[in-house]
Amino acid sequence: MTNRLAETLSPYLRAHAENPVDWRPWSAEAFEEAKRRDVPVMISIGYSTCHWCHVMARESFSDEATAAQINDGFVAVKVDREEHPEVDAAFMASASAFTQNLGWPLTVFTTPQGGTFYAGTYWPDEARGGTPAFRDVLTAVREAWTDRHDEVLASADAVADALRAAARQPESRLPDSGALRSAAESITDREDHEFGGFGGAPKFPMATALRFLQHPVAGGADAVERALEAMADSELLDRVDGGFFRYATQRNWTVPHYERMLTDNAQLMQVALDAGRADIVEGIADFLLNVLRREGGAFGAAQDSESWIDGQRNEGGYYRQDAAGRAQLDPPAVDGKVLTGWNGLAIGALARAGAVLGVPEWVEAAAAAAEHVLRVNRSEDGALVRSSLNGLAADAVATQADLGLLADGLLALGMASGDATWATRGLEVLAMTPAQDPVLTAQGIVRGADDGDGDLPSGPAAAASAHLTAWLLGAGEDHRSHAEQLTAGVAGRALAHPIAYGAILRVAAGLSVPPRQVVAVVSSREGGLADAALEAEADVIAVVTPAQAKAFADAGFELFAGRDVSDGVVYDCRDFVCRMPAAEPREFARAR
Repeated sequence: MTNRLAETLSPYLRAHAENPVDWRPWSAEAFEEAKRRDVPVMISIGYSTCHWCHVMARESFSDEATAAQINDGFVAVKVDREEHPEVDAAFMASASAFTQNLGWPLTVFTTPQGGTFYAGTYWPDEARGGTPAFRDVLTAVREAWTDRHDEVLASADAVADALRAAARQPESRLPDSGALRSAAESITDREDHEFGGFGGAPKFPMATALRFLQHPVAGGADAVERALEAMADSELLDRVDGGFFRYATQRNWTVPHYERMLTDNAQLMQVALDAGRADIVEGIADFLLNVLRREGGAFGAAQDSESWIDGQRNEGGYYRQDAAGRAQLDPPAVDGKVLTGWNGLAIGALARAGAVLGVPEWVEAAAAAAEHVLRVNRSEDGALVRSSLNGLAADAVATQADLGLLADGLLALGMASGDATWATRGLEVLAMTPAQDPVLTAQGIVRGADDGDGDLPSGPAAAASAHLTAWLLGAGEDHRSHAEQLTAGVAGRALAHPIAYGAILRVAAGLSVPPRQVVAVVSSREGGLADAALEAEADVIAVVTPAQAKAFADAGFELFAGRDVSDGVVYDCRDFVCRMPAAEPREFARAR
């Protein structure tokens, strides 16, 4: 059967369109149908490059008997977690009441009102190793709904009450540099001194934590460089196409989980740039530009772990080939969804790396991606949306993280290119109000506290970072106030669990000390003075012509006010107080 997923704008949902399961996309209509039939809702959440999602699809969702059991006893909903991160976060939080082995595929059973009463991750088609078969789970859930209905409803209510309690934010305040240094030390105490990185298997790059440790306040740059070196020397790095795989299943960075994500690689590009590893930066740029870049200039979400080899689906087989071997094979598919916030990460990383390493093509690629997202990822009323596919905007709303990450990327692009228009557009995005998922709101589904920084910055962290950047560029004290409020609201949890809050802790570090801002005003970006500015240890660096400096000042960025009267100088500003401009590289200090 071809179900309702065929016309969606999610490659993950489209891949399930031929399943015998009567899938519905995430919608209010699904819950209305469950109310009409008085059956539970089965919500299956995953994404297109998820290996175990593929496995469960082959074993269970393609099986006629299993599908008949689902269709008879449930309303089935399929959700792309990358398209609907708020939905994923809400049900991941509720699933934690039933299992600590959280991940994807995530299967959640709810009442017709949306209350979770049971959940789990991958279930096999046959019972093994203490894990029940998926069909047995379906039978048990259906029997509970029929025979112990009041208990099921009470369980759903209890989960919702617990999430509401967890979401209450305690009074908090901004941490000082001492508290931030202690938080960094609690992360570095987990360093694997034998193999590099942090923790055991499975071992993730933890890009958000690495970026926090690189901040001078944190003082963890040495541990980051050791982790980066270990990853670069391991199987986690693709030596043919460039870019890092999602994670390693072994402590020594071997046996990768082979999907390659835009989020991981955009952030690791920034980490490598700050660590002085231009070789790693170049490899990641090659992966972004040659593999993930889509028609129109924006970037797809990820490349799959699986591909077809000799008529069979094979996980990792393509990536284990050398360049000659790959040339004989079809590459794994790329999820072509253009996600607003994820592209913001890539825009900022490419722009900054292109400026620092003198690769204008990267800055141009960042600008092309920015133009595509700002033009295509729009609803009919002009509001930014979460994603698009093949030039068509999806209806998923842009989240707080989307707006913050895109705004920060646009501000970085403005600094890298010298074009104030990009920075102005960044402020416009930052001023937008993020929408709430309408189905979650209509159903009254409790979201819980969703402010941790996992594989990418959370909504509060992304917005706070963009406001901090805007303040550093002189866009106004209100931006610092917004950054402080967002950071203070999460600081208590961040200090208690720093490895899970790296992005917001990096913002807190930026707020805890007086900033250094460097503005080079030069007619040409080629030359020793511009190079010296770009190599400086500073919170913001901009290289502009006198005319560009005036354009930034006219747009309201006070850091550039009056900078257009001189040419061939570098302004070295500490907490918005600038020293005498330097006209020679030797007159300008690289260190803070």
